[in-house]
Amino acid sequence: MVFKRLLGSLGVGGPTVDTVLDPGAARPGGTLSGRVRLAGGTSDHDVEHVALELVARVETGNGEHGDGEGVVAFGRHTVGGAFRLAAGEETSIPFALTLPWETPATELYGRPLGIVLGVRTELAVAGARDRGDLDPLTVAPLPAQEAVLEALGGLGFGFRSADLQYGRIGGTGQRLPFHQEIELTPSPRYAHQADEIELTFLAVPGALEVVLEVDKRGGPFTDGRGGHDALSRFTVPHEGPVGPHDWSALVDGWIQELVEHRASYGSHAVYGHESGAGAAVLAGAAGIAGGIVAAEVVDGVGDFSEGDSDDGEG
Repeated sequence: MVFKRLLGSLGVGGPTVDTVLDPGAARPGGTLSGRVRLAGGTSDHDVEHVALELVARVETGNGEHGDGEGVVAFGRHTVGGAFRLAAGEETSIPFALTLPWETPATELYGRPLGIVLGVRTELAVAGARDRGDLDPLTVAPLPAQEAVLEALGGLGFGFRSADLQYGRIGGTGQRLPFHQEIELTPSPRYAHQADEIELTFLAVPGALEVVLEVDKRGGPFTDGRGGHDALSRFTVPHEGPVGPHDWSALVDGWIQELVEHRASYGSHAVYGHESGAGAAVLAGAAGIAGGIVAAEVVDGVGDFSEGDSDDGEG
């Protein structure tokens, strides 16, 4: 998608900028490529730099009375240095930047999850800076993330919603100032032990950290605060489990460990797996992905810039 905007800070006759992302969804830790196209205005301008910012619409607050949303920047890349843009001149700046490994997925099998990410272009000309419109960023999950979700779907868990939460999860290697939460309805097997399962992926170059949290209000594991009662984290290489285990057996073991053996909020279990197994091959969009059709999602790229200000950025 292309956004074109007259740079208001430079007045009528100033340069225009188009940011064009290459087609297809990006992947966490992968390359995001495209071009920034510039067209000179009615006079020459000295361009100081061209930069791209990665931004996300993030939930803030404590879940009760302090809820809100804000735009958080989670990456900045200068893609063009100083040059002179002549009147009426057209030029194009190619770019290829690496996304953070923790970049949240916005879709699963082409179906939106309700996560809104964007790329914002900044053009600095003769001391004036203008942050242009947002180009929506589509990110597909890593194969290992798809495999975990597919396994959960096969075990009977359903998709409820997904969002981005501001803040860090203690005891993990999280680097971004926010994390993605995928909320799942429990399978019939665990319906009496959990009202909801929350899933967070924290990827690094060599592995995938999976954080699972069970929510059971008023249940036997309640921590006295009526809320989350157990949190466990597990680590698996991107290639998947080794030995005779498959993804379904591995994930089912995680869930059993979570709901049966973790009675207090904040307990952690870390399981490392050596690399070597081939990545699981996923077929179709059953299970979790199928539940996305019925879920209410936000396509809200058009609403992204509403209320967007420097004060809302992290």
